[in-house]
Amino acid sequence: MPSVTLIDREAKTKKATSTKVVTIVNGQTSNRLDQLATEEPLEIQISQLGSSPRPLTVTMRTPGNDFELILGFLLGEGIIFSKNEILRMQYCGLVDKKRQPNVVVVTLRSSPREDIFNRNFSSTASCGLCGIESLQDLQIPAFESNLDQKVNIEVLLELPNILRKRQLVFESTGGLHAAGIFQFNGDLEVVREDIGRHNALDKVIGACAMKFEEGSCNHILALSGRIGYELIQKAARAKIPVIAAVSAPSSLAVEVASSLGITLVGFIRQERANIYSHPERIIF
Repeated sequence: MPSVTLIDREAKTKKATSTKVVTIVNGQTSNRLDQLATEEPLEIQISQLGSSPRPLTVTMRTPGNDFELILGFLLGEGIIFSKNEILRMQYCGLVDKKRQPNVVVVTLRSSPREDIFNRNFSSTASCGLCGIESLQDLQIPAFESNLDQKVNIEVLLELPNILRKRQLVFESTGGLHAAGIFQFNGDLEVVREDIGRHNALDKVIGACAMKFEEGSCNHILALSGRIGYELIQKAARAKIPVIAAVSAPSSLAVEVASSLGITLVGFIRQERANIYSHPERIIF
């Protein structure tokens, strides 16, 4: 069976950077070093074997797990529908005789659809849906969730704590979002951090696609922040049936999760949570 070929190894990157700051505590100032989350652009280019690469989009991300980010992005945006559509990914461009880590070329096995180069992906980096007025205007993925899958409420309530303990870069910077994939018994599969909520989700979706032969994440998704429609859309394309987050969903996120059979749980803090859709999947 065809598989993704990663020609280059992941670039060695710094996810946190030190800077000098003046700290004020109780009116007293002091000089110290502070850790900041690294933010750099990543340009994604698309090509078919034998053709010249074409720019697709640029995203601002925390370097690291770039191939997972790109694979998750392409799947989550409906640009490809299987990891096997990719022949290889590699960093390109030489700087000081080394591959520079901020441009990646994705070579597809067949010619890319022309419409993908006309889409404006920058909108999903901020509000995500400016100007959208109805569900008919949205790209809802074809997805039917299995409501026979059940999860214990105690498992859901514990997921944010597990996720928080694995946010290693957040621990030093306080400036990153996280997404985690868990089994229905609460066992952790993968956690990824990024300065962008969408990027963190793309990274775990890409990691799952690489890890599991079927290329989908039929697991529970835990998020460290709020839940917008665009995150529901990405999760649906990855066939994720349960989403749990420490913050609030938007009204459209709830509407879409309800229509797709996704159990959406927000405001998970200590021993409380709000279940916004399909509570029948949860065992109390």
